[in-house]
Amino acid sequence: MPQAVPPFTRAIIILNVLAFLLQQVAGYDIENLFALYSLSDSRFEPWQLLTYAFLHDGDLWRLQISHISINMLVVLLCGPQLEALLGSRRYALYYLVCIVSAASTELWVENATNTAEVMIGASGGVFGLLLAFGWYLPKEPVGMVRIPIPGWVFATAFGVVELYLALFGTPSDQAHLAHLGGMLGGALAILYWRMRGRFAS
Repeated sequence: MPQAVPPFTRAIIILNVLAFLLQQVAGYDIENLFALYSLSDSRFEPWQLLTYAFLHDGDLWRLQISHISINMLVVLLCGPQLEALLGSRRYALYYLVCIVSAASTELWVENATNTAEVMIGASGGVFGLLLAFGWYLPKEPVGMVRIPIPGWVFATAFGVVELYLALFGTPSDQAHLAHLGGMLGGALAILYWRMRGRFAS
């Protein structure tokens, strides 16, 4: 990992990669302990509100790594600037709030719809980072492909797409409302800090 990547952003990427490698060896044994299960499932444990976000779908040996690759790419694109702005401690707290908010949203949706799904992936935290990037760095370009995209466009586009898919998309294994829940948790954290007179820009 390059030295320019600040400590918590680096830690997120390293922990996710290590967990993914461990999944390739231990598989369901790891997921049974650390994936997020519904409240009605006997396998649910409180720590899963955090640990699910360090696991990802995929098979390394078949090069099925898009889930973790996309999430970690967004962390690498948005994380360093946000961590420099907020400081490592507050940035870490923000990321964890987004993860828990996404998990809580998913559990609420499952309870309201009487469904039970297993959730893994860092997307809730990633969508929270997108929101913060668009909020604090609206004109800062996010380098994607060859065209720099302003932060507010990048964040808004992802949020609108997720909302559309949640409301009108066909059923899939993507927890679109949980992604939005990560953004909601991020927005509430930012608004709280603004009320406390911190990071008001």
